[in-house]
Amino acid sequence: MNTPPPPQNPPDHTPATPPRPDTTPAPRAALPAPTPQPSPQESPQTTPDQPLDIAGIGIGPFNLSLAALAHRIPGLRTACYDQNHTFRWHPGLLIDGTTLQVPFLADLVTLADPTSPWTFLNYLKTRERLYPFYFAERFHIQRAEYDAYCRWVSQSLPGLHFGHQIDAIRWNPERNLFEIDFTQLDTDGEAEALGRTYTRNLVLGVGTAPHVPDPLRPLVDAPTVPVIHSADYLDHRERILAAEHITVIGSGQSGAEVFLDLLRNRPTGREKLHWLARTPAFAPMEYSKLGLEQFTPDYTRYFHALPEPVRNQLLPQQWQLHKGIATETLTDIHDELYRRSLHGGWPDTVLTPGVFVRTAGRVGTTRVELHLEHAQQGTRSRITTDAVILATGYRERPVDTLLAALDPYIRRDHSDRPRIDENHRLVLDPLVRGAIHVQNAERHTHGIGTPDLGLAAWRSATILNAITGKAAYPLPERTAFTTFGLEPRPQPRPRNTGSEDRRTIPRQLPVH
Repeated sequence: MNTPPPPQNPPDHTPATPPRPDTTPAPRAALPAPTPQPSPQESPQTTPDQPLDIAGIGIGPFNLSLAALAHRIPGLRTACYDQNHTFRWHPGLLIDGTTLQVPFLADLVTLADPTSPWTFLNYLKTRERLYPFYFAERFHIQRAEYDAYCRWVSQSLPGLHFGHQIDAIRWNPERNLFEIDFTQLDTDGEAEALGRTYTRNLVLGVGTAPHVPDPLRPLVDAPTVPVIHSADYLDHRERILAAEHITVIGSGQSGAEVFLDLLRNRPTGREKLHWLARTPAFAPMEYSKLGLEQFTPDYTRYFHALPEPVRNQLLPQQWQLHKGIATETLTDIHDELYRRSLHGGWPDTVLTPGVFVRTAGRVGTTRVELHLEHAQQGTRSRITTDAVILATGYRERPVDTLLAALDPYIRRDHSDRPRIDENHRLVLDPLVRGAIHVQNAERHTHGIGTPDLGLAAWRSATILNAITGKAAYPLPERTAFTTFGLEPRPQPRPRNTGSEDRRTIPRQLPVH
């Protein structure tokens, strides 16, 4: 390990508590022109005397948002690390024609800073596609376009270091810094060099991992039977389409999109498709205007302030807010099924909600038998199939392994989960004077909006304001017409209706 020698004089200590936020917004740097990203071979050089202010672990949309917003704060030293060699956003689900379930304004930066050079609209401008997009009148862009936009940012924004595997994170109490050990990887994923970097603050954005239910876990590794998670669908699509009978398990948006793609590519009358779901219906996602206000900062703050038992009880009840299916997708599926019945007969498809897989096993070497139970009827059955796609969702990647050396410092709730404050910061022992913020790892404290792209820019700005101790990005006091809870809402300042001065006064998040 290449460890720099200790400094002759210890660095200045980070304050135990950040100073009270300054209501004056920080000056903005001039809009930067996109600059080439350092190659994976160029590791960041830091020392205990010149540490980073922020080190981001993982480069998905959320930490990419953080890096893009941090880029405009003068003097803030930021770097992000990812073991992949390029940005990848759900590549197995970039099915032709599928769209985001949030408007294009939910890009990496717009809802915190619409003047940023890293907006989706600026991406279109650099590609000379702004007018085609204008005439297309699209509010929800295709997933492949969002992926291309994020890759454009990741290839242009400095301070992103791909091909870096994080091995360990420690707190050094003598230097009041986090030490990060990493392995630099070559294009084949082999170790190329070891290194260490120092930082005052960490932001973990390690994302989620595909979830495979226990009854099906032994089948996933069977080489002769394609049992895959929907995250890998496009990689195995041709092989799956060649199977005689196909089963899709899962009632969310991914399951619906996979089922629709398979249906459109199977011969009429010989579809041989099963679609199974645990939910009592193939239900539409909540998409009413007031319903969507549960994905606002107002609701996030309300949810965070609820008692822990109430939060635990509430989360499963909100499944239709994020696990339902877009109405347009349900319409497309029904239209396709109806079209196939125009000349008499029914398509060879079975769509059954309200069932779960009890057990599963192989039949011979090329087939799978699924043992099913219907929750409401209490009946059991079995089906034999040649391929299975598991649209069974994702789970937060645990940070315990990554933060194993810091475990004694992490304060936990009654379910042994990390406690996380309103600024998305782990509650740590006061001996640790740096901060660890998390992105998409705080559903238990911040609610169903945690993985939502529409809150990415707001959360990144909240984290940056907490780290800098000032309103680097002024945020709105109110974001919803709904009043969540009975506590009085801060009254907005009266508007100046005179002609003497109509400048907008920047606002901050209310202090809780």
